[in-house]
Amino acid sequence: MRPRLPTVATPLALAAALSLPTFAAAQTVDTPATDLRIYDIVAAASAERVESDIRTLAGFGTRNTMSDTLSDTRGIGAARRWIKEEFDRISEACGGCLEVSYQRNLVEGSERGRIREDTWVVNVIAILRGTVEPDRYVIMSGDIDSRASNGSDGEVDAPGANDNASGMAGVIEAARILTAQRPFGGSIVFAGLSGEEQGLWGGQHMASVAREEGWEITGVLNNDMIGNIAGIDGVIDNTVFRVFSQATPLPDYQPDGWNYRFYGGEVDGPSRQLARYVDRITETYFTNLDARMVYRLDRFGRGGHHRPFNDAGFPGVRIMESHEHYDRQHQDIRVEDGREFGDVVDGVDFAFAARMTAVNAAVLGALAWAPPAPNNVQVGGAVRPSTTLAWDAVDHPDLLGYRVYWRDTTSPQWENSRFVGDVDRFTLENLVIDNYLFGVAAVSRTGAESVVAFPTGQLRR
Repeated sequence: MRPRLPTVATPLALAAALSLPTFAAAQTVDTPATDLRIYDIVAAASAERVESDIRTLAGFGTRNTMSDTLSDTRGIGAARRWIKEEFDRISEACGGCLEVSYQRNLVEGSERGRIREDTWVVNVIAILRGTVEPDRYVIMSGDIDSRASNGSDGEVDAPGANDNASGMAGVIEAARILTAQRPFGGSIVFAGLSGEEQGLWGGQHMASVAREEGWEITGVLNNDMIGNIAGIDGVIDNTVFRVFSQATPLPDYQPDGWNYRFYGGEVDGPSRQLARYVDRITETYFTNLDARMVYRLDRFGRGGHHRPFNDAGFPGVRIMESHEHYDRQHQDIRVEDGREFGDVVDGVDFAFAARMTAVNAAVLGALAWAPPAPNNVQVGGAVRPSTTLAWDAVDHPDLLGYRVYWRDTTSPQWENSRFVGDVDRFTLENLVIDNYLFGVAAVSRTGAESVVAFPTGQLRR
């Protein structure tokens, strides 16, 4: 019998054997890459229902803030009653799951203002109450009112098919979609806001109520014109939309002790993180659709209903089409030298409006399913080879852990991430703090993530 030769380990086999225990000990359980429930939300948006709602809203003739409030067929009064009735119908279909109400504010008239006489500005609100954190809110808003060339003219026809029946129809359709997907841990608010064209009055009032009542608002998605794909510049494109966001909170709401000049964060306020979240959800769950982030509060010389929430210290963004056609905005319906003016139904692409609605519904659902973002995120690592992050633990029954993000200081988006488990402190070895920006998000057991929280404190040794 031949003697048995001793086993000789090859360098490759030896390396594998030696590295296996180390690898097994170091690996962590990661989170699901996608949440299959979001695909269901995206698929549920109906272009036919959105079209029907846009036509109904445009059919009221005008929804100017100063228009008729008594007629059943014309004016803003008829429009807001129809919106409330639609929310009531949606609530009835889900067993009374929506809290539907009017929100009223008397605006005093001024000869120099756009509202000349004392006018009731009335919002329509529907709340899908969360089962875990009922006082934490994500909000989708659209404007009820419309205008023609003269923003104070309540008599002339102003159908406002795109500006902003499209956004309001999107809010109603999102309510239909998400009431069918409940329950959610956080509350979702569907808001029809009035008085936008005369000075953002409806948004100011709702933001004031939220501030007085202590609402914890994760984010406001203001939808203003989501139905046009043909721009005045000749570009026709249904594959891109814009997300406007302010860089940092106003001074009254900025964190104490954080110096943006020296430590970064001048493009990392909560509204900007919300915009990045919209972009990530779009990239993950939609095909052939891009969220174009615009690093600006709004368009030049113009405003939207996310601004009053930003002014009150809440994160909020404006979601809208990328290619505007100015002949179809704020114009009396007319034809001049063969050129058509007016915001009529023929200028709306209903399929695109439905996709924009699906984006909003997906973001709302993801945020309402996710835990809140961690508070008091701190970062340290000066003159050290590694970077350490620490944060306050999130109290949430579905919390799985946290994901740490980092990116180059010149990058507009978070480029890298690592799930680090249920800890409140983590060190990224061999990642020098001077070369990157960092953030932390909370993650649920299903993979739903909060927005990324940017560090606003220095972690001492």
